[in-house]
Amino acid sequence: MEQTVEKADLCEKKITIKKGITEKVEPYLYLIPCIIIFLAFTYLPFLKTMYLSLFNTNAEGETSSFAGLSNYINLFKSPTFINSIEVTIKFVILTTVPSIILALIIALLCNNKLKFNGIFSTMYAMPMAVSSASASIIWLLLFNPTIGLVNYVLGRNIPWLVSPFWGLMAVSIVAVWMNISINFIFITAGLKNIPKELIESAAIDGANYLNTLKNVILPCLSPTLFFVLVINIINGFQTFGQINIMTLGGPGQATNVLVYSIYRDAFFNNRFGAASAESIILFLIMLVITLFQFRYEKNKVFYS
Repeated sequence: MEQTVEKADLCEKKITIKKGITEKVEPYLYLIPCIIIFLAFTYLPFLKTMYLSLFNTNAEGETSSFAGLSNYINLFKSPTFINSIEVTIKFVILTTVPSIILALIIALLCNNKLKFNGIFSTMYAMPMAVSSASASIIWLLLFNPTIGLVNYVLGRNIPWLVSPFWGLMAVSIVAVWMNISINFIFITAGLKNIPKELIESAAIDGANYLNTLKNVILPCLSPTLFFVLVINIINGFQTFGQINIMTLGGPGQATNVLVYSIYRDAFFNNRFGAASAESIILFLIMLVITLFQFRYEKNKVFYS
């Protein structure tokens, strides 16, 4: 009888141990597909890029000789590369600030209980469904200096896509138009999550709309605005489609952003080592900016 009880206890212990092991291992098994995808499409290409940045390559992208840090050194001596960084920073500023401000204004208007708000919200969100290639072609026709609708409406003959200044303005306008929709959706969702009691309390205390906006809505919306700011800056640094279709980096390298410069060096000039070094530098720039934002967001972002 005692042996039977001991065997039963051993069986229970074994079952308990197996369950414990299964509970610990099972979650990681579900992560395996994601890990494989990340390894194949993110981490391995990144390591390959780091490897290529240290070598000179031939026209087929095969390593020919070890270059060390010379690719990086030569880049910072190149006026073209320095210009691409300056253009990228200008482009990010020109697209991030207006797209967030306009999306915030539109979201605040649509958040009020007005007639046809649902229709307007759908219209403002529609550009998100348009690909960058399609949007670029449409705006390419709109910016045509002779038959374009933009010049016709403005009643002016602005040299869109021909002048260095207006070329950068044109691709920035397209980027802003495309970014407003996604920003509008995020900000609208953030506005819906603001407790109505806070706004009603402000109204009872006699606060007007501007005071409520400043002291209640924007502080409660700050996490959403911070998130939108981060993704807009990252998207700005990664913009490629509009440049490739509308300006090809011109006129006079006025729109030669860093991503397009990488593309040109790799697939036109066959300088895969230099293009890889540019990619690593772009990654480091975005990393530093993102870390800086997260470092100082605690003082500016209010979490309820």
